[in-house]
Amino acid sequence: MSAARPFFLTFEGVDGSGKSTQARLLAERLGKSAILTREPGGSPGAEEIRALLVEGDPARWSPETEILLFTAARRDHLEKTILPALKAGKTVISDRFADSTRVYQGVARADLRGVVDQLHALMIGREPDLTFIVDMDPELALGRGLARKSGEDRFEEFGLDFQHALRAGFLDLARKNPDRCILIDGNRPIETVAKDIANRLAGFR
Repeated sequence: MSAARPFFLTFEGVDGSGKSTQARLLAERLGKSAILTREPGGSPGAEEIRALLVEGDPARWSPETEILLFTAARRDHLEKTILPALKAGKTVISDRFADSTRVYQGVARADLRGVVDQLHALMIGREPDLTFIVDMDPELALGRGLARKSGEDRFEEFGLDFQHALRAGFLDLARKNPDRCILIDGNRPIETVAKDIANRLAGFR
């Protein structure tokens, strides 16, 4: 599979849904025509902000502060990684992007979707060409996420109710953006999910 044009593709889902694995597998399938990146992070400055967001006590930041930190990291990511890669003709595959902030801080943590959208319009102004939302049972996904013991489990520590709220937010996002978002059943073997994603991408492009 090769890229016909510069293309910006993102993966979204609850913590532990397998989206990071699927993003990596798709990047490997596309080969040199693609780059794999992530959020928060994806550029040196954004990676420094990542540590502030995903480590430490769940209550260390308010939802409002999180929105500002995520937006700052995303702006640096966009400037330093995403736009240069697209300009160079690459397909960019990002493990999370603005949809995560819309769901995590805009819906699940607080009713701040309007603030998220305003900041996105002012500071980011870019949407993916295609988004795969990997859907999975929140209890199973949470168990996976905590089992990793990565030290980056601040959001997992909000608990199962939070994960259910995230899932509902992502499902609603998929319903409202059918031209961009494709819902993927993550409750299947990794290889089956990967083949489904590859087929969906081929059909989309």
